[in-house]
Amino acid sequence: MIPVFLHLGPITIYSFGVMAALGFLAGDFTLTLECRRRGLPAGLADSIVVWGALAGFAGSRVYDVVDNWSEYMAHPWSILLSGAGFVWYGGLIGGIISAWLVGRYYKLRFVTVADMCAAPLILGQAFGRMGCLLSGDGDWGLPSTVPWAMAFPKAIVGWHGDLHLADGGLIPATVLKLDAHGMLVDGFFPAVRVHPTPIYEVLLFLAIFAVMWPLRTRSSFAGQQACLYFILGGLERFVVEFLRINPRVLWGFSEAQLLSLVMIGVGVATWLWLAGRAPALEPGVALRAST
Repeated sequence: MIPVFLHLGPITIYSFGVMAALGFLAGDFTLTLECRRRGLPAGLADSIVVWGALAGFAGSRVYDVVDNWSEYMAHPWSILLSGAGFVWYGGLIGGIISAWLVGRYYKLRFVTVADMCAAPLILGQAFGRMGCLLSGDGDWGLPSTVPWAMAFPKAIVGWHGDLHLADGGLIPATVLKLDAHGMLVDGFFPAVRVHPTPIYEVLLFLAIFAVMWPLRTRSSFAGQQACLYFILGGLERFVVEFLRINPRVLWGFSEAQLLSLVMIGVGVATWLWLAGRAPALEPGVALRAST
């Protein structure tokens, strides 16, 4: 684990930020290839990635602040200075909005931009999850004895619980766990090993990318790649979440799982709707909005 790569005076370079930057570069490279294939302007990929990065980070931070309002209000400066606290679903919302705006600027249909971004986005997420692994951003799994189980003693957030008073003294900090009601509580000492769920997600993201990237040239309707992203991306998170320690909020499911089910439902419903209504997408031809 390497939560912090280096300090440059008052500036801290976090491993998560470095991996996220590499993810954006990988996404920009693959998106540029797709722009060339479709005969679209070279600057389109850069515009989507730059604005997507800004909107994505803003959206992910806003989502986390709203979701943990009381904690952030107790330490307001952490909203700007913390190296942790980025929620992927908020980033997805911000990215979708920015992609829609960039598409309007270039006079492209949103469904075209969404298709182009789907596979590169999955690849970028693989790098992002590797950043979570390096930083210990609180997204590891349940205690485990599998040979590849890991400890996260240098984690930025979540590995050590708060110190508590016990009979007038302090008891050691512990690793957070889920209690019988699905809530996070102190429970294990720092030597415990857990499922390295970020690694699981990296492997799954790469597998999804390996499926989606070659299929982009054989789509039977505009929007198919975007639908695949919602279905496969939602399924990936839903499955891995069973091994993570996020609180269970409804029917034994975590908030992320409920949102994943929404993603899958949106992907399936949109697939069925577009397959019956949208014109077929000819390889190498970008569908443009009418002016």
